[in-house]
Amino acid sequence: MVKKLAFVASRGAKAREARDHLIARFGQAAEDEADAIVALGGDGFMLATLHRTQHLRTPVYGMNRGTVGFLMNEYHDDDLLTRLDNAELALINPLRMRATRADGKATEALAINEVSLLRAGPQAAKLKISVDGKVRMEELVCDGALVATPAGSTAYNYSAHGPVLPIDSDVLALTAIAPFRPRRWRGALIPVASRVQFDVLEPEKRPVMADADSRSVPNVISVEIASEPKIVHRLLFDPGHGLEERLIQEQFV
Repeated sequence: MVKKLAFVASRGAKAREARDHLIARFGQAAEDEADAIVALGGDGFMLATLHRTQHLRTPVYGMNRGTVGFLMNEYHDDDLLTRLDNAELALINPLRMRATRADGKATEALAINEVSLLRAGPQAAKLKISVDGKVRMEELVCDGALVATPAGSTAYNYSAHGPVLPIDSDVLALTAIAPFRPRRWRGALIPVASRVQFDVLEPEKRPVMADADSRSVPNVISVEIASEPKIVHRLLFDPGHGLEERLIQEQFV
């Protein structure tokens, strides 16, 4: 039974007002002592909360007080404790990105949704794609490319015409963004244990940036991406409204 809750909110006035109201009603526990963390905001704040609390085993229950709310539950507090007691648990592993810049500096970051490469100049990017050390595409001319998790497959990946993945599928989506050559390349599904490497061709003429859940690295020459099974994010959803159901719904909107 859920007894102790930690409420956190985004900077939005609506989210902060909800946090103050809920703390007055249910009290406030420390995040490392709480039975659940209740995040109030939108999907961006939910991602930030999951990254910030990844060292804890405390599950996170989101309520939408922002704009996009794919990872959030509806906001109402009348039966909050009952909802939390009956909530469905979803376990998510993030992606780990290692991005190497032209100056040799390497940056590592985690991404719950996707790791994306984006052209950073007027000309299209040229990327070489390898999977588990084997070159699969010598040259992809595009605005960019991304690798998405099942949980993130309805975000940027879906907007780039990538596939929606069932939450329990053991695959990742590798999707091109506005591909020019090969024209209309549909991307690929790869095993979740795969290691993907993008090498940037002609980086001085065609600069590329890498991004992992809004952590950006400019002027990259190579980016390695792999799932990180050692890190597990725990999300709570109302019964019948978990990630599996939401992923199905997205395909029929």
